[in-house]
Amino acid sequence: MKRTIFAAIVAAGVLAACTPKNENQSNEDNMITSNLTQEWDKVFSLSDKVNHRKVTFTTQYGFTLAADLYEPKDAEGTLPGIAVSGPFGATKEQSSGLYAMQMAERGYVAMAFDPSFTGESSGEPRRTASPDINTEDFMAAVDYLASLPQVDANRIGIIGICGWGGIALNAAAADTRIKATVVSTMYDMTRVSGNGYFDSDNNEQARHAAREALAAQRLADPSAMAGGVVDPLPDDAPQFVKDYYDYYKTSRGYHSRSGNSNDGWRSIGTQAYSNARFLYYTNEIRSAVLVMHGEKAHSRYFGEDAFKYMVEGRPEAGIAPNPCPENKQLLIIPGASHCDLYDGGYTELEGKGEPKNLIPWDTLADFFAKNM
Repeated sequence: MKRTIFAAIVAAGVLAACTPKNENQSNEDNMITSNLTQEWDKVFSLSDKVNHRKVTFTTQYGFTLAADLYEPKDAEGTLPGIAVSGPFGATKEQSSGLYAMQMAERGYVAMAFDPSFTGESSGEPRRTASPDINTEDFMAAVDYLASLPQVDANRIGIIGICGWGGIALNAAAADTRIKATVVSTMYDMTRVSGNGYFDSDNNEQARHAAREALAAQRLADPSAMAGGVVDPLPDDAPQFVKDYYDYYKTSRGYHSRSGNSNDGWRSIGTQAYSNARFLYYTNEIRSAVLVMHGEKAHSRYFGEDAFKYMVEGRPEAGIAPNPCPENKQLLIIPGASHCDLYDGGYTELEGKGEPKNLIPWDTLADFFAKNM
């Protein structure tokens, strides 16, 4: 039962290899980008302190990404910009949009975007993924923000939530225009794809068995979907699976375009991520990084290990410590679970009861202000 549940939740077996669009594919890309939803359909309420509008931008791979741009009302002059994405399998109508709006309330031009192949963004097959394309998604978002007249191109940061935390670190290692990075309740999707949860399958035999299964799936049905949050929820599900269910499957965070809320991602996608590693050069990130994780999060090991490697390197393997450790910070939120850092958490299920307010918005805003 444990392996079955893990295979069905957000990060296990839901990644996908990319297939370039060809002439035989439909015009879905154009339909998506020309018919963006204009009515407010987020899982959170629109703040009266910000202006909001839909925008699109193009990546170096030729995909058009849809995004929500949030700006503080009555802002004057140029402002710093922040691009936000995640969690993996979610859309901009969920956690990333909330983060962007909260940063806009605090004086930033902030944008939450749907990654390639996801939500309202273009790309086929739908709900697929690539370590390269997803890293480019973040860098293309920086391109777009830097092009806006109201944004200071020399003061741009990014926020990656859950699986997009590892992608954000990968982008920060590659793109020196990114002046500050926040990763919240992060997963390293390449690590979990190659090693399993808690590194339980970190051996050649387990990886070979997974590769055999994926190879067979490509022949049987390469379009099959897998993952998404398990539904119905088994009685013996681990607590973190119950937490995922409470966010993605109830009124608290459900969205019709979210893979995690519905039938997941293409099942063969682990082939792309399981043979890649995101964090190889993060020990060379000179810009500022804040790694934020919940004290009670099942995923805490991802954040703590990523921070340790980023700062200390691996001297025993000839990988040097970070040249700028003084601007790196690990922030553990007392009492917080993984999903508490999606929206701050609630005292009762389905987003009822009192808000826990566990996301320190002012701390994040101050971090960007200090380092950009």
